[in-house]
Amino acid sequence: MVKIVLNKQDKNGIGINSKIKDKIFNPFFTTKPSGEGVGLGLSLVNKIIVGQHHGSIKVETQAGKYTEFIIEIPMANSTNFLPERDES
Repeated sequence: MVKIVLNKQDKNGIGINSKIKDKIFNPFFTTKPSGEGVGLGLSLVNKIIVGQHHGSIKVETQAGKYTEFIIEIPMANSTNFLPERDES
């Protein structure tokens, strides 16, 4: 398992409101004003990590301090990526 942690320290930020934290990976969910975003970014990230790589993505946040995304992706068998040898 590969674990990636993205942490944004933010002294003046608002973090992610606990009321919307569970919605941020939903398609078309956005907090931006109309015309400034369609809400597909985190949904696509979730689809790739969970759907295609069988991993997980979580978010931890504390208002005014930090937002942290924790991504875990299973490691593939490295032999799957080696080219086949020509035995002739």
